[in-house]
Parts: sequence; C-alpha cells; structure tokens
Amino acid sequence: MLSPRQALARVLADVPRLPTVSVDLADAWGRTLGEDLVAKIDVPRWDNSAMDGYAVRAADTAEGEVALRIVEVIGAGAVATRAVEKGTAIAIMTGAPIPEGADAVVMVEDTDRAMTGAVKVRRQAKVGQHVRSRGEDVRVGDLLLAAGTRLGAAALGVAASQGFERVVVSRRPVVAILSTGDEVVQPGRPLEPGQLWSSNGATLRGLVIEAGGVPIDVGNAPDRLDAIVEKLNDCLARADVVVTTGGVSVGEFDHVKAAFEQVGVPMDFWKVRMKPGKPLAFGVSDREGSRVPVFGLPGNPVSCMVNFVEFVRPWLLTAMGAKRIHLPTLTCRAGEVIHGVEGRTDLVRVVIERDGGGFACRPTGSQSSGVLTSMARAHGLAIVDGTAQKGSPLTVQVLDTGFLDGDSPGFS
Repeated sequence: MLSPRQALARVLADVPRLPTVSVDLADAWGRTLGEDLVAKIDVPRWDNSAMDGYAVRAADTAEGEVALRIVEVIGAGAVATRAVEKGTAIAIMTGAPIPEGADAVVMVEDTDRAMTGAVKVRRQAKVGQHVRSRGEDVRVGDLLLAAGTRLGAAALGVAASQGFERVVVSRRPVVAILSTGDEVVQPGRPLEPGQLWSSNGATLRGLVIEAGGVPIDVGNAPDRLDAIVEKLNDCLARADVVVTTGGVSVGEFDHVKAAFEQVGVPMDFWKVRMKPGKPLAFGVSDREGSRVPVFGLPGNPVSCMVNFVEFVRPWLLTAMGAKRIHLPTLTCRAGEVIHGVEGRTDLVRVVIERDGGGFACRPTGSQSSGVLTSMARAHGLAIVDGTAQKGSPLTVQVLDTGFLDGDSPGFS
C-alpha cells in the first residue's frame, strides 16, 4: 500500500499544462497568471507630493518659521507652469508633480493654510520631505508579477496601475463530478427509506471552485456497472479531470474500479496508507492523445473531502502552472493526547487556538469519516503518526484561516 507521499508523487508524475487564454482584467481575479508581467512605466511616473501642502525649497525654511509668497496652486493631475524660486512656494495636492526648483513639501498642517498671498510655514523642512521619487515603487522593465501567481486584489491593482487591460492566464480546468450509490439522492428530492441526500457533490463543487476550476456535476449513478460506465464515458468526453465519489471499496456493489477498466482507465493505485481516505483510486485515460486523470474518491464525506485537498487540488494547481500547490502548514502544540496508528498517516480534524506566542490544536470531536460537521468546524488537519502526547509539536495543514481573525484591529 502506498504512503500519501508516494501516492501524491504518482498523481503529479505527468501533469499536462493547461493552455493559456487572454481575459479582461475584470475577469482575472483568482486566475493563475500565464506569463510574466513586466512594468511598462515608472511608478510613480514623476517626483510627486505625498501630502497636501506646499512645494518649497528646503533652504528657505532653515529658520523654522517663514512667510513664502504663493505663486501657483496645483491639484492632482495638474502640472505647475512656474518654478519655485527663492522665497516662494506652490500650493500642491497629493499626487501632483513636484514643480521645478522645489525639493521638499511642507504639509498643510504645518502652515496657516493660505491659498493666496503668502503662506506662513511654521516648521523647518528637510530635502526630500514628503516627496515620492520617480520609480520609487516600480521601474520600467521590473518584473511586476511572475507567471504562476494567483491573482488577488492587490495583484490586479498592480496590473491596472501599469495599464494592463487584459492579462494572460491559465485556462480553468473543467472537473466532472460523478456521485455513485443507490442510497444517494440529490438535494431537493424526497428521501425513501434507506436513502440520504448527497453532500459530496456540493462539497466537491465548492472545492473545485476554490482551487480555480470549473465544476460540472453530472449527478448520481446507481450501483450498476453499466450505469457508471455510461456516466464515466460522458465525463471523459467533457472534462479535463474526472472525480467520482463512492464505490471504490471492496463491497459487492462497489463497481467504480471495474468501470475504470471498461472505459479504458488503467488503475495506477487504489489504496493509500492514510486515514481518512484509504480507498482512493487513481488512473489516467488516454483517448486519442488526450490524457484525463480520473480520481475515485470514497463515498464517506470526510474521506472524500480529504482526498480532494491532498491529491486532486495539487493536480489542478499544477496544471494551471501555480508555483505553490499544497495547503499551508503550521506547527502547533497538541492540546491533548491525540491517538493514531503507528506507520499510518492520520489526518486529524482540529481547531487551532492561539497559545502564548504560538498555536495549539485540539481534535474537533469524533473523527469518523462520516461526520462532515467536524470538517466544517475544523481549521486544519493535524498530521499524526502513532500517538501524539499533549504538548508535542504537530504539523497542521491549514484549511481555514478563521482562527487568525481577531476581535480587535490590533492598533490603538
């Protein structure tokens, strides 16, 4: 049986890079940048004022209090038509270019705020004071954003500041989601005795979107080999990745592995030495040169979710050219004894709490693979091999950063 690391290595052994597309900047949030963005202009484009105030010669304020004749008033977007000469000043707004002859800005609070005649400056200015220099942030030719960067709000702002109207990003991977099982009913339909509403479809759709993909939920297939084969063929024709849930164990009604074989997906592996998520099936279809990975995830909702974040998510991010493909990790002290099995990777659902200068973690409660509410409460997955004693350090994969949210802003 493969370890999680061995299984992941097989999953990522031959991931094709998705093609790139050009999109409007307004549609690029969350997308993975497909090429380097290089600065086209200096930022700022000119020396400019960091404050509303008065552009002056610092030497004129050497005495600490002086009256300077106002020769012009300029706002942001305007350019001075006169130079600052000895004994003069130009009223200037934040962002406006520094006039010729000026080498400092006195903020308006240090003056009597006059806009005509003379302004009384009450404090000595130093050369360069409140002046933002040309190219202080970015120089022409600088690397702004590297290929593989996931575009968040700040990155979009950087691109916009350089005049980029469109950017090249990786195409979003299309992920087909197939649930299986006679007992599974889609939400909105009435339940018959022995049936339950499917949670895995909704969970997987959310996980695919979070990873940057486009989910196609093809619904549910009953526990019949022919029905699963028909659905799988449809999925393979429509998607970059296929994810099934249920039917990968060893029961009489577990037909997914046989269906893999019938649709031409050779089984690479189907068991991983981990809990939850042991019965994971993986193979790659190769139809007319189009390679489509197929992940057979367990039907138990926690196992399904854990296997997605450990194996499917890294595949998707790799295909999009992302630089970092794994969940972030923290070192946390075990808040209590956490039991596991020696030689097996146990991924324990935990809540994370601040603990002095570090963090502590505690299990969310029942670790049954059917208790999805414990996953909803979890901030992360503690990686346990054997038994972790109280206070011992554990690596925790972070699922939800909500534990970092504060009840105050932190500043006074």
